[in-house]
Amino acid sequence: MLKTNFSTWWDIPKLDRQIGLESYDSFHLIEWNNWYINATIFNSWLVILLIVLIAWLTTKNLSVKKKSSKWQTALEALVLWLQREANETSGSHNNQYLGMAMGLFCFILVCNLLTFIPWFRPPTASISTTMALATVVFLAIPYFSIKNAGIKGYLKKFIDPIPLMLPMNIFSEFFSIFAMGLRLFGNMLSGVMFASILSAFIPFVAPLVMQTLGLLTGSIQAYIFALLAIVYSSSVKEEIVPQIIKT
Repeated sequence: MLKTNFSTWWDIPKLDRQIGLESYDSFHLIEWNNWYINATIFNSWLVILLIVLIAWLTTKNLSVKKKSSKWQTALEALVLWLQREANETSGSHNNQYLGMAMGLFCFILVCNLLTFIPWFRPPTASISTTMALATVVFLAIPYFSIKNAGIKGYLKKFIDPIPLMLPMNIFSEFFSIFAMGLRLFGNMLSGVMFASILSAFIPFVAPLVMQTLGLLTGSIQAYIFALLAIVYSSSVKEEIVPQIIKT
């Protein structure tokens, strides 16, 4: 039987003094038999819906003229900036990492922008969300590696520089991605906790100051996570065999 309990969504600010690893995940907004949708998943859907809506409104009337809408200009500036960062970081010029970087950056950034809403808590403050984002990067590594260097080239990195490094290289592959998710989760959760603690002492000034500071740090976290995703995904490249020019 389908049950909805959206009244608990309004009680989320009361958790600020009791926040823990699973606080937000424990708020079940929709329940159906043994399946449920918690506040983290619901807020993630809101973020995705907002990104899709903004992208649709921005691109539905694209113009190639010099005078275009402010939304189109802002979106073009964001795409060109991420395109330049992705190409410079990966050394690629075919923009193959742009889609992944754009998706990760926009999702994390919008999550942080919406923290100005009192009843919205960023999904990135839940370890389940950050580990899901890390899993995307973990799957992107073999995809781009095999695409660029083939299966042999991808597997070769695990025995470099010597075959004895195989266990260490495998451990490093898992741990580096796991650390990405933990770092993002820790930074976002600590920001929420710090803001809630200060709000108890300075209820009017602290929230605005902390939200402004959180917006800055959240934007930096979105950039770092997207940049690291490109670094890991482009770690294996096609070997360029030098050609001997005959004279």
